[in-house]
Amino acid sequence: MLETEHVNAGYGAVQILFDISLRVEKGTIVSLLGKNGAGKTTLMRTVIGLLQPFAGRVSFGGRSISGQSPDRIARSGIGYVPENRGIFPRLTVEENLRVTRPCDGRRRGLAEIYANFPILAERARQLGGTLSGGEQQLLSIARALMGSPSLLLLDEPSEGLAPLIIEALAGQVNKLKQSGLTILLAEQNLGFCRRVSDFVYIIDKGEVHYGGSFADIDRNPTLVREHLFVREAGISVPVYAKTVHV
Repeated sequence: MLETEHVNAGYGAVQILFDISLRVEKGTIVSLLGKNGAGKTTLMRTVIGLLQPFAGRVSFGGRSISGQSPDRIARSGIGYVPENRGIFPRLTVEENLRVTRPCDGRRRGLAEIYANFPILAERARQLGGTLSGGEQQLLSIARALMGSPSLLLLDEPSEGLAPLIIEALAGQVNKLKQSGLTILLAEQNLGFCRRVSDFVYIIDKGEVHYGGSFADIDRNPTLVREHLFVREAGISVPVYAKTVHV
């Protein structure tokens, strides 16, 4: 469904991504796993058209989308949930949902969204900025789903959330997959990715260092130690141990 071929990209003259090639098959959840600064968000922004690749190609549904504007890419059927959630804090939950422009005229009804996210139905008249972190994340996902995308890009959805909220979010992501949605997930939380992913790429310093299953990762501790650990005060700390707050 989605393919990047030898993509190089970055900001201005600064190159962040180096020869990135990956595939996301229809109906799967694929994780981009890596530390902060590994290039995950840059790749997401390149796919959605917020950045144009220096070289290489991004294809969706067998057609190149490189060079297209973000709104055109969104209308082709790609939804995007950014790292900072990007909700409108002074709009109500329902107003946040209604601002989404549908893909090719398709639009999910509020009733369907509220059935899948009942907490948002309860908060429909509440300002987005007054929601908890977990509720804001659900609102950001629900808003992207209003346009009925066939592919959803999720950038660091577990960031800043408590473990119990992350567990609930993993369940919601799996439900989306069961509904037929394809998902590309950028994360540094290994446990979260393990709960939801069919396939995983490890990205570090802008390069793909691994593509395969978690079973293979478990058999290769060196891979995890080299690309998924950070150094703090001389001690190696796994990135997924840095899960944060409520």
